[in-house]
Amino acid sequence: MAVQRLLKIALGVVALWLAALVIIGVAWGGRAGDRVASRIADSLVAEVTVTDSSLALVRGHLMLEQLAVRKEDLGHLAIDVATIRCELPPLGIALVDHECRDLIVAGVRLEVSAAAVFQLKKPKRPPLHVRHVELRDAVLTFSPSAFVPSLGRISIKIDHAEAGPTTFKTPLSWIFSLTALDATIELPAGITVKLGYHDGRLTAAGGIFGVAPVALPLSIPIPQSTDDAKEEIRKLVALGRDLAEQLVARRAEDWLKQKLSW
Repeated sequence: MAVQRLLKIALGVVALWLAALVIIGVAWGGRAGDRVASRIADSLVAEVTVTDSSLALVRGHLMLEQLAVRKEDLGHLAIDVATIRCELPPLGIALVDHECRDLIVAGVRLEVSAAAVFQLKKPKRPPLHVRHVELRDAVLTFSPSAFVPSLGRISIKIDHAEAGPTTFKTPLSWIFSLTALDATIELPAGITVKLGYHDGRLTAAGGIFGVAPVALPLSIPIPQSTDDAKEEIRKLVALGRDLAEQLVARRAEDWLKQKLSW
């Protein structure tokens, strides 16, 4: 009898705890979205809004819908995100452990007119750190003056991308821990190139690269903990230029080998 009574008490405590988590999640759901928006606004020095948010402490996730970022000083920055899902520890552990396990971002539209928009102030709170990032249906558009003026407008359509542990000092920080990518890049003069990244190798096909993919090992620089947002962007620009040069050189090498084998 004593064991049965203890079991009933334990089950009652668990039921009360789960009920409390549901109530807290409902009560804090909207506030959680506002806190995320405030944190992003503080880092980007921009206007940030979230249409809706929900917090599930029992299952362990935070869902944001229709996040919008706007910044017009130092250039134009516009970010629209349909949904953001952050996987948290379940059963209320997220109340003490706030780290995001998996960050799934879908329906992203980003427009940047100048690299200066990423010259951010030092945030009051540490930047968001996540263990795993998944990006779906994203379009990143960079104006001619954004990073490489000589190249012109660049649009990158990402069908799917995954990245490992990431500290978000800028919206592009996930590139430093990239593990998989399926994307299409659109360049001036109607040039379209299909890009892929898997198992440490970057592939490019279409446009000047032809139908057969050009492949080369990709060594992504590891950001330092002391790097600020401006330094991260500088490294990304350098990486992009280096990759472009390597891909063109590899395409020329393959073309020459093909001609000499005739």
